[in-house]
Amino acid sequence: MIQMTCQGLTLGYTSALVRDLDFSVGAGDYLCILGENGTGKSTLLKTLLGLQAPLAGCVTFSPHLRATELGYLPQQTQRDFPATVWEVVLSGCQSRCALRPFYRRAEKDAARQALRRLGIDHLAKGCYRDLSGGQQQRVLLARALCAARKMLLLDEPVAGLDPAASREFYQLIAQLNRQDGMTILMVSHDTQAALADATHVLYLGNPVFFGTREDFLRAAPGPWTRSPKGGEAHGRLD
Repeated sequence: MIQMTCQGLTLGYTSALVRDLDFSVGAGDYLCILGENGTGKSTLLKTLLGLQAPLAGCVTFSPHLRATELGYLPQQTQRDFPATVWEVVLSGCQSRCALRPFYRRAEKDAARQALRRLGIDHLAKGCYRDLSGGQQQRVLLARALCAARKMLLLDEPVAGLDPAASREFYQLIAQLNRQDGMTILMVSHDTQAALADATHVLYLGNPVFFGTREDFLRAAPGPWTRSPKGGEAHGRLD
């Protein structure tokens, strides 16, 4: 089942970063969004979330997917946040509260479940700013899961993490996709690691590519398989 369709999408601010973008996302897909800096990857996620209007084109969601069923993990910029882990995770349920100024038992249960799902329930009473980078990302992912029931959008989720924490985080995302059936849209510069679990790839650049992971790898070597810092194209990962 198609959950989201983008038609003729032109992204940017005063000028276009990408034009006439067409792609669709099905339930249970794992879409890896690649491209060099400045090609509109983060702008695309903000447009899909309704945080920024496209310059042209449209984003259409399935009637079975509501805005309150999307979870978003932005690039992490605020690490010194004076709140408990529980408060941060529970705040992900705000979209469920509408105008209600308090959390019901269902929202608190969802926060507890997200903490347990990511193995950080023992950190609930601790202060967010005292955690390691990897632990903080797990907390933010748990927060996003409180909002996400069907689709999760992640913007460079392993930026700033060490290799071990990055591997653990990718494994968590893969489990959410394979075991829980969560649809994943993830922006990444880490091409090889991100592609290991992706089902589909969207490359923003010249040329634009959208298709399955297998088609993307068959197209290598090409302009979209070069590392962000230049250098040689990545080979096949299978």
